[in-house]
Amino acid sequence: MNRSRRSPMRYGSSGLRGRRGGKGRLLIGLAFAAFAFFSYCSSKEFNPVTGEEQYVSLTPKQEIAIGLQSTPKMIEQHGGLYPDQRAQDFLDNVGNKLLANSQEIQELPWEFEFHLLKDPQSINAFALPGGQCFITYALFSKLETEGQLAGVLGHEIGHVVARHGAQRIAKSTLTQGLTGAVMTASGNSGSAQMAAMIGQMINMKYGREDELQSDELGIILMSKAGYDPTSMVGVMKILAEASSGNRQPEFFSTHPNPDNRIGRIKDTIQKLFPNGVPQGLKP
Repeated sequence: MNRSRRSPMRYGSSGLRGRRGGKGRLLIGLAFAAFAFFSYCSSKEFNPVTGEEQYVSLTPKQEIAIGLQSTPKMIEQHGGLYPDQRAQDFLDNVGNKLLANSQEIQELPWEFEFHLLKDPQSINAFALPGGQCFITYALFSKLETEGQLAGVLGHEIGHVVARHGAQRIAKSTLTQGLTGAVMTASGNSGSAQMAAMIGQMINMKYGREDELQSDELGIILMSKAGYDPTSMVGVMKILAEASSGNRQPEFFSTHPNPDNRIGRIKDTIQKLFPNGVPQGLKP
């Protein structure tokens, strides 16, 4: 009899402790989530190039430092720099021409450098925060005109001045904070994994928007520098041909597929030149 009377008390006490523990985890999780969200909202800044408010977690000096520190690793990963100074000089001339014809960019603190990577296989171009821009020889060798190169570099410069890198870092920090809050509150790794997957998909969506915005900024930059903006359409056709047969669905890709970008590029050109692209621009 004594055993039967004690048993309900023991089980009831355990259930009470479980409920209290669950409540404690929930409160701690909510605190983590609130801190992550507050930190993210506190990073809001106005970007004079895009004319938009954005959330960035780094100062310009920090972005420049990250880019410079990461550059040697990027060069190493792609087999070093392409060993032809004439090609590198050509790249520098086009990139510097884009910068020189944008008063807005000249007033910004970014330290731009353009790197021609030796990689003969990966058709790619990318930029690090702060102004380090890269293009692989695999892509460089496929471009047919100076204007196409200007389009590629203008796009990468667009990523830098729009501060997409710092913006993505801020979003990633928020995602990690919210994921940690879910894990703490639920004690369920499956829930945490689901939250992480949702966070990654959100970040992918923003990545696609960043690419489209950089296309627009690139078109503006190359037009100011005297290049025909329709050259950007040629770049997209080159990328489409290179990715044919091995293209991921657009929704799960950080880059919109080239065919869909062409439509947006043409719309941007139409808005920039409603009466048609002027004659005499360099193709």
